[in-house]
Amino acid sequence: MDWSSLRLDHARALLRQAGVVLPPPQQPPTAHDVQAVLDALCELSEHDALTGLPNRRAFEARAAQELDRASRAGETPLLLMVDLDHFKRINDEHGHPAGDAVLRAAADTLRSTVRPMDTVARLGGEEFVVLLPNVTPARAQALAERLRAALQRTVTVPDGRSVAVSASVGGAFAPPWVRTTLAHWLERADRQLYEAKRAGRNRVMIEPLRHDEVSAEEKDMLYGLLGGPAPIIAGAEQAEPDVT
Repeated sequence: MDWSSLRLDHARALLRQAGVVLPPPQQPPTAHDVQAVLDALCELSEHDALTGLPNRRAFEARAAQELDRASRAGETPLLLMVDLDHFKRINDEHGHPAGDAVLRAAADTLRSTVRPMDTVARLGGEEFVVLLPNVTPARAQALAERLRAALQRTVTVPDGRSVAVSASVGGAFAPPWVRTTLAHWLERADRQLYEAKRAGRNRVMIEPLRHDEVSAEEKDMLYGLLGGPAPIIAGAEQAEPDVT
């Protein structure tokens, strides 16, 4: 294939600005050059520019996989919504460069505290999300508390001052053997985050996991052994526990 008509200068400039190092370009471009640029652009499109964490797009793709696993294999992934407390006050009192420094520090803390199989992403603003595959209800609170405790720290901002940081955490499980939506899962975790904020901030609230009885026949259907994908259970969202 003739790649000589391709103009990759703008894409390469964008990647350089983002700190991505590519091999020197060939003239005319080779298939290897084009593939390197495409791979780098895909990687860039899935990460937050400020923190380097996966962005909402990348998180949604990963969460969809976990929801599918929960509905087919009965696993219990945990979704944690993490929101920095009084972040607007940090921006107002110390300036946006200080706010950016706090966000980067929070991202680094989350990244270094989670398990290797977990996913940390920035949803936007001061809100992060942590996706933890196959968590037992008995371990959920301890895992979330470890994150909250790690985020409660002092960050030195660009002007040399120290800023006290804390975060509130809300969590919800994806229901096992039930096909639900990501929007509803996020809504349930966000509801718990709101309760943590209302209760005084710098705390964890996790929605209890409801254990419904599932018959062998229903499990066969959900596994797809009877042919076809796992069914969407009518009223499954209504059957989930109420927020207290």
